[in-house]
Amino acid sequence: MEHIPQEAIAAFISACHDVAARNLVRCSSGNMSRRLDNNRMLVTASRSWMERLGETDVTACQVSSGAVLHGNKPSVELGFHHGILRKYTNVNVVLHFQSPAATTVACMPTNNIDFNVIPEVPYYIGPVARIPFILPGSEELAAAVVGAMENHTLVILTNHGLVAVGAGYKQVIQIAEFFEFACGIFLRGNGGGSRIPHGDAQELLKLGESGAVPV
Repeated sequence: MEHIPQEAIAAFISACHDVAARNLVRCSSGNMSRRLDNNRMLVTASRSWMERLGETDVTACQVSSGAVLHGNKPSVELGFHHGILRKYTNVNVVLHFQSPAATTVACMPTNNIDFNVIPEVPYYIGPVARIPFILPGSEELAAAVVGAMENHTLVILTNHGLVAVGAGYKQVIQIAEFFEFACGIFLRGNGGGSRIPHGDAQELLKLGESGAVPV
């Protein structure tokens, strides 16, 4: 790609391969984006498979408008990718994933699940937002995801999957992995089992926000 640093493309491809290797996506189900600078971003191309992503599957777009700068047609979910990066300047990476346990929970009817079954949830993830089912790729979905992401690092898309955000690849993948782990525990316990006491969960949340005492 002209005018895009080769090392940025290589790092993006490597991160996509890592996401797929961790079983966080299925075939072409997931997509990811990465901020390059104030108004440029990389995003996976439409119908690309993250497990075998190559340079032709990486598209450069404007953050402000989503307009394609270079490459093939971007992911159908470009709307919430560039919308998040445009609105939240502390976010550099956006990941839409569909891991087994977390997506199962996304298909369940309740909005009142306490996910604080392990310390990593309040510390690394914090409160989890949820939006109703909205047609994939629609402007309505993009607006709902962008709005729900305020003060959150993870949003559940009912009957669709999850969106995680972070400052870098490592943080986003960690959020996705820990949430998948917590959902697996929740499902294996049939929704029962103990939860971290509310006060302790709030303390872990504060510690996570301050970056103190890593779990």
